[in-house]
Amino acid sequence: MSPDRGLDRLLDRAVLPGYSRLGHAIRRRGWYDEDPPPGAMAAKTALVTGAGGGLGEAVALELARLGARVGLVVRSAERAAPAMARISATLRTEGLEPDLWVEQCDISDLAAVSAFAAEFGQRGAGAAVDVLVHNAGVMPPERTESVDGHELTVATHVLGPVLLTELLRPSLGLSPEGARVIFVASGGMYTQSLPVDDPDFERGAYRGAVAYARSKRMQVELVPLLARRWAADRVSAYAMHPGWVDTPGIARSLPAFRALLRPLLRSPAAGADTAVWLAAKPTAPASGGFWHDRRQRPTSYRASTRSGPDEVERLWRWVEQEIGLSPGRSG
Repeated sequence: MSPDRGLDRLLDRAVLPGYSRLGHAIRRRGWYDEDPPPGAMAAKTALVTGAGGGLGEAVALELARLGARVGLVVRSAERAAPAMARISATLRTEGLEPDLWVEQCDISDLAAVSAFAAEFGQRGAGAAVDVLVHNAGVMPPERTESVDGHELTVATHVLGPVLLTELLRPSLGLSPEGARVIFVASGGMYTQSLPVDDPDFERGAYRGAVAYARSKRMQVELVPLLARRWAADRVSAYAMHPGWVDTPGIARSLPAFRALLRPLLRSPAAGADTAVWLAAKPTAPASGGFWHDRRQRPTSYRASTRSGPDEVERLWRWVEQEIGLSPGRSG
């Protein structure tokens, strides 16, 4: 094992240094791959969910900085206006002309997702989507259900994103070089096993942070299956975790955590780095992996959190049923 690989593994296993701004700074200075070149996303279209602030805004900014036409997919167009203005102002100070627009869609609402995808497809008939970043996230303090009766983190992080991708497959399939779909997960998923017997968190004591981590575990475990499913359309699928990032969502949902670790939290730009790298790297990384700080990572460090293919397949059958897909094999 090379010295950089050994240090990288130590940072990752130690969690706090690896997930903090220190880990990003050490890795960036020491052994990151080359950054995507200027203009790497020119003539490409990207959609970023939850782009009204924080990490999603940072991803949208960086993709636009690389030349992409970027759609900010948000629950409230009005609330996204400041983010749109900030991104545009930043780009113009750099001599770049922004090509941005806002799409309104509540990702947790399956009917809203279907309506958005249908309208988007009609409006942009024949146009490719090259990158789709699933960043929208929630962490309710109490168990909350979506309009479809699903626990809200599962609806927002799993059901809505999978449905949206399925419905956008015609547009994704038109990407000349192959589209890339990126799920923004969380290192917190390492604490949870796949809740295949209770995906809607209907049993046991509910905690928002646990629900969040469970739904992120689902994302990570489903990505290899989704990569196989979407390969026929030349669509690659990735999960990544951004480390510990200082965002408005963290301030709202985990105020004590933020107060304790704020000096070590990453900036949104640092947290966005791997998602942008996966989207813009000239040669697409191998599909189906879980990434952090530009390297593929294990999905479990403990036997108790590892999932077998039968469990993942059971979860997928539940997802298929709940989002209304025709039943079928994943491979």
